[in-house]
Amino acid sequence: MFGTSGIRGPVGRTVTAELALRIGRAVGCDACTVVVGQDARLSGDVLADAVSAGVRECGANVVRLGVASTPTVARAVGWAGADAGIGITASHNPAADNGLKLWTPSGRAFDKAQTRDIVHRLNRDEVSLAAWDEHGEERAWPDAATRHVSHLVSSFDDLDDVSAAFDLGNGTGRVSVDALYELGATVNTIDAQQDGRFPARKSEPNAETLTALRRTVPALGADVGLAHDGDADRLVAVDETGAYVPGDALLALFARDAVSPGDAVAVPVDTSLLVQDVVEAAGGRVTYTPVGDVHVAEAVAEPGYVFGGEPSGAWIWPDETLAPDGHYAALTLADLVARGAPLSEQVADLGGAGYATRRASLSFDDKHQAMDRIARDIHATYDEVDTIDGIRVDTDDGWFLVRASGTEPLVRITAEARDEDDADRLFEDVRSLVEGARIVA
Repeated sequence: MFGTSGIRGPVGRTVTAELALRIGRAVGCDACTVVVGQDARLSGDVLADAVSAGVRECGANVVRLGVASTPTVARAVGWAGADAGIGITASHNPAADNGLKLWTPSGRAFDKAQTRDIVHRLNRDEVSLAAWDEHGEERAWPDAATRHVSHLVSSFDDLDDVSAAFDLGNGTGRVSVDALYELGATVNTIDAQQDGRFPARKSEPNAETLTALRRTVPALGADVGLAHDGDADRLVAVDETGAYVPGDALLALFARDAVSPGDAVAVPVDTSLLVQDVVEAAGGRVTYTPVGDVHVAEAVAEPGYVFGGEPSGAWIWPDETLAPDGHYAALTLADLVARGAPLSEQVADLGGAGYATRRASLSFDDKHQAMDRIARDIHATYDEVDTIDGIRVDTDDGWFLVRASGTEPLVRITAEARDEDDADRLFEDVRSLVEGARIVA
């Protein structure tokens, strides 16, 4: 039921009001107060109503935020003194999808054990409904976004000298714009009107979908271009020339800014060597997690971690919150631009041009059986193998990762090295191992 980022899928098939009601009951029967918020999708009202009904039917109270970004929903659980939060969102998925993501008071998403408890509760029908006169109450809290803005403004210095273009993609990222404006930045917005159909561009912000922002930044002479996905948990960037900043480069910039000697940073197993090299040069260390922001959050909750992130655009500063907060990331990047060289120069200073990556996807009738054989062959060939998510091997030249696709009958290969020839050699070595899994033992 739960993937790496909660429940997501097509409305009316995977995600229904019935499912939302059941999730509300499962969370509400073990809580006193639950925060409920939703992104701008057209199906949000129905699903949020169903969640609220389920929570209150079990005797818990609901604090209803209305339409709000996912970072605001996550932070609001602690602000409201609630026991849990339920965000109605499919994040960067298409408009026809929706979903549910569950939050703890720390701002951390429910981990695997907590979601397993929810599923078991539903499967065993272990939900106790309150008596007819003991249902919970619902109250609106429309000012949670205002509190988020105030918190951001108090966390950063003035940004009077920064000019930004911001593509909100018709989503819920307005908190970022308001905070930048309050701090004195010049902000020009693109598609700032909330519209859950996402008519301007696809909800996922990347180099292909941000063509308007990439043209606008140099046309306006802006210092930086910023963009959110539909629920604003992600933040990606364009430099002052209109060039898209790769996710690994942005991850390295944030990590370098956060790290002091002895500090740790958590990143998923598919992260570029660039991040490790930058962090270690600053005196820090990198640890790897399975792919998914919930796994990064679990790691950075431990002492010694100052930052964690995914190249997809999810950034976590544990001293702030254990939720990916695209708003805080937007302000942090604007602050980096205000304090340093132009963004393009900061990216170039990372030295990322020398890194070479190779990728391929191979089809298998039974990808799980194939992965079992691949794992045996890799363990027989290499001494140190990391299996926290797929199969990762670090070598003197670079690293490679073999993972089964979560949705297709494919096995995906990624290899990276600091040199083109080393990347080619490493890629061909692992490709041969994976191809060998086609041979029936």
